[in-house]
Amino acid sequence: MAINLAMFVVEFGGGVVARSSALMADSVDMLGDAVVYALSLYALHRGARWEAGAAIVKGGVILLFGMGVIFEIINKIAYGVPPSSSLMLTFGSMALVANIACLALLWRFRTANVNMSSTFECSRNDVASNIGVLVAAGLVGLSGSAWPDIAVGALIACIFLRSAWRVLSEAIPAWRRARSNQVHAMR
Repeated sequence: MAINLAMFVVEFGGGVVARSSALMADSVDMLGDAVVYALSLYALHRGARWEAGAAIVKGGVILLFGMGVIFEIINKIAYGVPPSSSLMLTFGSMALVANIACLALLWRFRTANVNMSSTFECSRNDVASNIGVLVAAGLVGLSGSAWPDIAVGALIACIFLRSAWRVLSEAIPAWRRARSNQVHAMR
């Protein structure tokens, strides 16, 4: 959680300075991950309904971030200038190291339950996003164009939207089952 909060501040600042949609999108995801980790820790050991509810909130957060990235891409197409590839490489590399560390910490919990599975999904998406930012940085440097940054931002948005669908399609039925089991237990 602390790694993601710190990297949000660092990477978002780098994204603003570099004028990079991909970096800013990735940094906002870092903030979301910090919130997701806090929610996961809160729901841990509170029962299946809490865990599924936490996963539903995470799916919603991922969905909102995906839509936010799409908005940033539209803004970049309308008003954007090419980002600084060297700053993208610097901050993207820092974020990749941070996200690999988070992924390693979560690895053994990835199949524990829907809550931890959705948390792991968020971290895996982050590593993919970071690699995309680094590829975009290289292509921006080679071409001098903003389009690689826009393309990677769009790819990150697609990853977020796919992930939101996956998390929500698992979490909503799990929440309903837990709710039903809770009602039956009360009878």
